[in-house]
Amino acid sequence: MTNAQVANQPYHILVVEDDPAVARSLQDGLTREGYVVTWENNGSDGVSCARTAHPHLIILDVRLPDGSGFDFCRQMRQAGVHQPILILTVQNEEIDKVLGLEMGADDYLTKPYGLRELLARVRALLRRTYGELSTENTLLYAGDLTIDLARGQVLRGRETLSLTPTEFRLLVYLVQNAQQALTRSQILAAVWGYDTDVEDEKTVNVQIRRLREKIELDPSHPALILTVPGIGYRFAG
Repeated sequence: MTNAQVANQPYHILVVEDDPAVARSLQDGLTREGYVVTWENNGSDGVSCARTAHPHLIILDVRLPDGSGFDFCRQMRQAGVHQPILILTVQNEEIDKVLGLEMGADDYLTKPYGLRELLARVRALLRRTYGELSTENTLLYAGDLTIDLARGQVLRGRETLSLTPTEFRLLVYLVQNAQQALTRSQILAAVWGYDTDVEDEKTVNVQIRRLREKIELDPSHPALILTVPGIGYRFAG
C-alpha cells in the first residue's frame, strides 16, 4: 500500500484556501503525489464539505474571506469531524500556533512554506491516523478508559470520548508507556514524528492540556496524565 492509499483507495484531501494561485499549487502538488483533492475557497463551504464528503485530511488556511480558519476549525470539531486538520498561517507568532491547536488542529505550517515540507507533514498526519494503529485489533485499558486501536475510539463506560487523531495517538503513546517519565522531545518524536525545538515542546503542552480536558474527571487536578517537573509527563493510569 502506497503513502497515498487507504484500503487500495487514494487518500482524499480537502483544501480550504481562498487564494486561487495557492490552491492550484497545492492541488497540483498533492495530485502528483497520488492524492484526490477537493478545493473550497471559503470556510463555510469547507465545513460543509468536511461534514459530508469525509475527506481523510483537511488543509485549512487561517485567513479566509468569510471568517477565521481558527473558528472554522472549531466548527468542524464541534460538528464531529475527527479527521486530521493541518492549519496554514502567515503568522509566525506562538499565539497563533497555540490558538490553532486549541481549536482542534493537529498540526500547523507557517507561510511561506516549501511544497516538500507540506507533503512531509501531510504524510506524517496520514500515517499517524491511518497507519499502523488502524490495522491493530487490540484493546488497551487505562483506569476507567477503554482504548480501541482498531476503531480509533476511546470509551468511558458506554460514552465515546471525542478525540482528534493527534490526541488519540498521544493517549495511546502515554498508555503504552505508562508509569514512565517521558520527555517532551520523546513525545514529539513518537507522536508527531519530527525533531523538537522550543516551540514544538509548547505544542506538546497544549495537546496535553486538551487531552486532560477530555479524559480527566477533574482536569485541574489530573489523576491520569501527571506532570513530571523538569522532565515532561507520566501516565499513571
